[in-house]
Amino acid sequence: MNKAYIKHKIEHNTERFFIAVKWVIFSILSGVIVGLVGAAFCICMNFVSGIRTTYPAIILLLPFAGMLIVGIYHLFHNEKDTGTNLVISAIHSDVRVPLRMAPSIFISTIITHLFGGSAGREGAALQMGGSIGGSLGRLLRLDEKDTHVMIMCGMSAAFAALFGTPMAAAIFSMEVVSVGVMYYAALVPCVISALIGNGITSYFGLSEHIFHISGIPDFTIPNAVITSILAVLCALVSMLFCILLHSFSHGFKNYIANPYFRAFAGGLSIVIMTILIGNQDYNSTGMHVIERALSGEAVPAAFVLKMLFTAITLGCGFKGGEIVPSFFIGACFGCLFGNLTGFSPVLCTAVGMVSVFCGVTNCPISSLLISFEMFGFEGMPFYLLACAFSYMLSGYFGLYNSQKIMYSKFHTTFINKETH
Repeated sequence: MNKAYIKHKIEHNTERFFIAVKWVIFSILSGVIVGLVGAAFCICMNFVSGIRTTYPAIILLLPFAGMLIVGIYHLFHNEKDTGTNLVISAIHSDVRVPLRMAPSIFISTIITHLFGGSAGREGAALQMGGSIGGSLGRLLRLDEKDTHVMIMCGMSAAFAALFGTPMAAAIFSMEVVSVGVMYYAALVPCVISALIGNGITSYFGLSEHIFHISGIPDFTIPNAVITSILAVLCALVSMLFCILLHSFSHGFKNYIANPYFRAFAGGLSIVIMTILIGNQDYNSTGMHVIERALSGEAVPAAFVLKMLFTAITLGCGFKGGEIVPSFFIGACFGCLFGNLTGFSPVLCTAVGMVSVFCGVTNCPISSLLISFEMFGFEGMPFYLLACAFSYMLSGYFGLYNSQKIMYSKFHTTFINKETH
């Protein structure tokens, strides 16, 4: 064998080895830092949730809390911050994610939940993780492509830290950016970061969103047909949720130009709606409502009310995420469907959660993995079927306008279009 060829192969394999070692070190660093920040965020969230539950009248201060959030973003010079959209854009372009995004979204999300805004946590997780990951990449003097991988590492670590679902977290950051094209070069770094992020919050007893369901029916043809109908309806619900989110966001900006007045008006609207309803089931994350739905109990209009509360909260300038609200909406809609049809409300709740999540994120693989991690593998065929239908029939709508649909959902055609 040619000596030059052997030398070339040795040098090539040595280079691969050092690249692998580099990413193991960097992903561990990212996982530890983001995991600790995620743990701190979870502790703060639990603390403010306790305060809001103990003193429910604090919601009356929500309009002023909205103005405070606008002031915080002004203080950090983040007035034009587009949130998770900016993080996603930074992965498939040369847009820079500033480090100041992390403290601003951390503080603002805590304020939103303390005073009763309707939002999730993962928006803060993805933005904090992406901001820290990108800053680490620049600190380590990585090139643009490697910095993109660090951003994904940070997103995976933060998602896993807050949700307790490392499998889905590792894949989600690679899948959500460009639907139809997976960034497999980031697989090992994202897996390591996700496992470490999840491990840190698990160590402190902070992992969440793990449910135990039982009594799952057999996967028969009639049951598969019912599940498919539910998934189709969930696809429509996910489209409606995306339309409401974007419409309220544009509407608030068009009709109330001043961001302080906009936040005050939106916060006041949430306060009035909460008083009229007579409870705070639709404020903050609403995890207790999801748990009730998983036991077969849900108010028929709950999924619509959550859509409105979340669309107003995020549209007027409060900060938080849309994924936990999508779980809430899917859980309540699925439970309602199960109660109306008489088909296992518990299973329908779980199917509704992952179907709406899939429809709004356009991430079928992550949706399937998160269903396994949240509910176990017993209902696997139901989740698999539901995710497939929800993905295909939810059209080109999505939570994040900067997300790109690279290939058609109906044909093997390259389309490269943004969601709407």
